Amino acid sequence: MSLHGHRHSQSYRPHSAAPPARPISQAHSQHTQYYGTPAPQQQQQQQYQQQYGGAVPQQQYGYGRPPPHGADPVLWAHFARVDQDGSGSITVTELRQALINGNYESWDLDTVKMLMNMFDTDRSGTITFSEFVGLWNYIKEWQNCYRMFDRDGSGTIDGHELAAAMRSFGYQLSPSILSLVEQKYVASGPVGGYGPPPGINFDRFVRACVVVKTLSEAFQRADGDRDGWVQLNYEDFMRIVLTAP
Repeated sequence: MSLHGHRHSQSYRPHSAAPPARPISQAHSQHTQYYGTPAPQQQQQQQYQQQYGGAVPQQQYGYGRPPPHGADPVLWAHFARVDQDGSGSITVTELRQALINGNYESWDLDTVKMLMNMFDTDRSGTITFSEFVGLWNYIKEWQNCYRMFDRDGSGTIDGHELAAAMRSFGYQLSPSILSLVEQKYVASGPVGGYGPPPGINFDRFVRACVVVKTLSEAFQRADGDRDGWVQLNYEDFMRIVLTAP
């Protein structure tokens, strides 16, 4: 089976492996304040009360749980809030309940699983505090990136903004491929046709970029002579596709 990209090797070779960490303006619309961050404490308290009833125990948000020696107390407070059962590690369910988009919707489950797989270095199925530090910093980098490309402050990424982001990362994707990426990761439209047009939320934007990066790097590894063409047998093709995030 033969697969090919554009003749220019730039089409699949990124300038860098990580999103750009550039200073950005903090003057963004109000609803973008919580891109990818744990839900505000009041919202988590309400969720706990609805699920379990009664008052929220202080240890639920880290009160009375001192941080480990040398730990950043701010990051520990975030971790303790996400670790709702106080087990000392974060499950997929706890992480998804804590992470929200600018519209206060929970993250897509597949994106949460992708992050868990990336940062669960000991393969325990949960995220410890030391692993959470890496995850948190990774999300913060993507927050800056997302805000930079959400140029109209809508809270979502449209097709033009997606194309600009991919170009910035060094991926010169064709209009047809960009359209496929947008269609795959765009959020559902407003109910009844009212409200802002659909776009790509923060969590789906992160996943789209990671998928493009992963597949592009897999193609690059197979393209030994860098001519933009590779030959793959069926098993190799399936391995590349199924190991993508």
